[in-house]
Amino acid sequence: MAKIDVILADDHPVVRAGIRALLERAPDINIVAEAEDGAEVLSLVEKHKPHVLILDVKMPKLSGVEVAQQIKNTQLPVRILALSAYSDDHYINKILLMGASGYLTKEEAPHMIIDAVRGVALGEEGWMSRRAVATMSAMARNNHDKSELTPREKQVLALISDGKTNQEIALELHISESTVEKHIGALLSKLQVTSRVEAAVQAVRKGWV
Repeated sequence: MAKIDVILADDHPVVRAGIRALLERAPDINIVAEAEDGAEVLSLVEKHKPHVLILDVKMPKLSGVEVAQQIKNTQLPVRILALSAYSDDHYINKILLMGASGYLTKEEAPHMIIDAVRGVALGEEGWMSRRAVATMSAMARNNHDKSELTPREKQVLALISDGKTNQEIALELHISESTVEKHIGALLSKLQVTSRVEAAVQAVRKGWV
């Protein structure tokens, strides 16, 4: 069984221990290192080259957002899953725009965190906790202008926002994966974003889903 190498970054030792114990239940997840402040995360990522970085947004020395920004700027080959006690729109928007593949709160059910790590390792995006989605939806509940999107594109956008993969979207809508990819390409162009997660963020922010 191929292992998913993970670095866990959180400044609270008790929280780190709890998350580690949770993830170690999964036989395919391997915690290769832990960081207690943002400043040491980058060197650990460069050293261990993990598949996934589980990153708290509020950390000493460098915040999670600053860490994500540096990873984006230096193009380090690691996928980020934000895991935080906070569901404030400020943190959510910032770290997603810095390239994080998802944003979960620490109260999330254990199986959701494990599934998110697996999904993020496979390149999936849009892993969002219900609290995070609710926070972002409340910001722009009155903005419902999506007239540029076709009915099918609206369906695809809603499924992206639910964290569905291309294969899952294809199965649910009874279309091919190549057709899903074409719809996603059209969505990214119309919404003027560059990734699925940005499309999901915009959909939630504008109250479309």
